Amino acid sequence: MNAPTKVKPINDLRSYIAALEANGVLKRVKAEVDWKYELCHVSKVNEEQKGPALLYENVKGYDIPVFTSAFTTPQRIAICLEQDPSLSMCQLSRKWMELTTKKMVKPVFVDKPPVMENVITGDDIDINMFPSPWFYPDDGGRFFGTSAFMVTQDPDTGWTNLGTYRAQVLGKDILGSQIIKGKHGDMHMKKYKERGELMPAAYVVGCDPVLFLTSSTLVSAQTDEYDVAGSLRGRPVEVFKSDLTGLTYPANAEIIAEGFVDPNELMEEGPFGEYTGYYSGNKGKDYPKPVLRIKRILHRNKPIMWSTTVGKPINDIHMIQSLNRTATLWHDLETMKVPGIQSVYFPAAATGRFWVIVSVRQMYPGHSNHVADAVLGSTTGHYGVKGVIVVDHDIAADDMDRVWWAMATRFDPKRSAQITQRGRSTPLDPGLPIEARDVTSRIVLDCCTPYEWENKPNEIFMDRSVLKKVSDRWNEYGFTGASPVAEMIDRLTRPEVIKGKGGK
Repeated sequence: MNAPTKVKPINDLRSYIAALEANGVLKRVKAEVDWKYELCHVSKVNEEQKGPALLYENVKGYDIPVFTSAFTTPQRIAICLEQDPSLSMCQLSRKWMELTTKKMVKPVFVDKPPVMENVITGDDIDINMFPSPWFYPDDGGRFFGTSAFMVTQDPDTGWTNLGTYRAQVLGKDILGSQIIKGKHGDMHMKKYKERGELMPAAYVVGCDPVLFLTSSTLVSAQTDEYDVAGSLRGRPVEVFKSDLTGLTYPANAEIIAEGFVDPNELMEEGPFGEYTGYYSGNKGKDYPKPVLRIKRILHRNKPIMWSTTVGKPINDIHMIQSLNRTATLWHDLETMKVPGIQSVYFPAAATGRFWVIVSVRQMYPGHSNHVADAVLGSTTGHYGVKGVIVVDHDIAADDMDRVWWAMATRFDPKRSAQITQRGRSTPLDPGLPIEARDVTSRIVLDCCTPYEWENKPNEIFMDRSVLKKVSDRWNEYGFTGASPVAEMIDRLTRPEVIKGKGGK
C-alpha cells in the first residue's frame, strides 16, 4: 500500500487543507463564484465526478475562502485520520474501532488560542460577515452550519457534547438550530428548561476535521467527543474554556459563534435539502426549532469557511455517516463480545445510516441472528436503522457485488427475513409520513447459509496453488502493478477453516 505524502500533523482545518494539497487531492478555485446556489452546484457536480476537495478563493462579495468536498472519497478520509490513503471504508472503520476501544485521550487546555485572534461583540456582531452558502433554490435561506457542530454541556455532570445540528441564518445575531428530539443536545436543553435557565451554546466552524467526524458520531451519553477525537489522533485535542459561556472550545477553530439558547424560544427554520435527498423543516408542517442568540463571535486571522453540500448521495455527509456509524457499530459489537465479526458497513449510497451490512464467521446455530439482534440493540444501530443484512465470512461487508450474490443464492424470504414493528426512527426519514416519524419498522435479511445444515450447497472455488502461480506470473501476462491475487485468495479458494473451528 502507498504511504501518504509526509505532511505536518493535522491539528486544524489549515493543516488538513495543506495535507490534501500535498497529496494532490485539492483544487483551488480562483474564479469568482456566487455563494447563492452557484458554489453548491459547482461542488455537487464535482462530487458526482469524484473530483477533488475544493477551496473557493474568490467568493462573491467576500474575502473569506470557502472549503467544500472534504470527505467525498475514502482517500481523503484516510488523509484526515493520518492513515494510509489506500485503505477502504471498512478498513478505516476497523482502525477507528481499534483506536477507540483503547483508553480515551483527554483534551489539554492551552493559553492564547488562535481562534481568539479576533473577538466581535455588541452591535458589531453580524453572522453575515461570513460567506454562508445558500445551497438550493427551495432552501429557506443561508446556512452557516453544515460542516459545523454545536457545543453544549450537561449542567449536572459537566459532560460536553459536540453535536452536528444544522444552523440557519435567521438574523445578524440569530442562528436557527435543528436539535432533534432525543439527541444529546436536546437532553442538555431539557435540563436547562427544567431549571428555568438559558443554555450556553456555541457553533464551531472549521477545526481539526476529526472533531467534525466525532461530532456526528453516535457515542454514548456522558462521553466527550474531545476524548474520542484524542484517541483517534493519539494525542490530546487543544482546547480552552470560554470566559463568556464556560464551555470548552477547540483552540484551533476558524470561527466560533457563541451565546445562549432559551429553551422556550422557538422559531420557524428551513426548509433545507437534507442528506436524505429530500427537504425537511417545511414551514407549517414541522415543529419550530430553538435558536442560538449570538453574544460573541471569535475567529482567526484570515478565517476559512467550511461547508458541505447536501442532497442526494454521495457527498461529505454520507461518507462521514458511513465511516463513523460503521466504526461505532463495530466498536459496539466488539465491546458487546459478539464473536466472529469480520467486517461491518453502512453504505454511503444508502445515506450512511438506514441500512447496515455485517459479515460474520458463523460458529453456532442462530449466530447470524445473534449478530442482527446485537446490531439493533446497540448504541449505533438502535437509531434510524431500517434494515440489517448479514452475510457469511467469505464476503466483505462493503463488497456490494458479493452481497447481492449472497442475497440471490443464500437467502430465502420465508426463512431469512424477519420484520419487527417498532424501532427508534429519525424525523428526517422521508420514507415515513411527516407526522409519524418517531417509530419505524425494521427488517433483517439473513443472507447466510444456515450453520446447522448438514448438506450445504457445493460452492465453486479456485485452486489455491494455481492462483499462487497466477500471482507470481502476474506481470508476465502483461499486467502492470502488484498482483491483486493475494487479497483475493482467501475469498476465491476453498476455506481451510472446518466447521466448529471458526474464529475472528
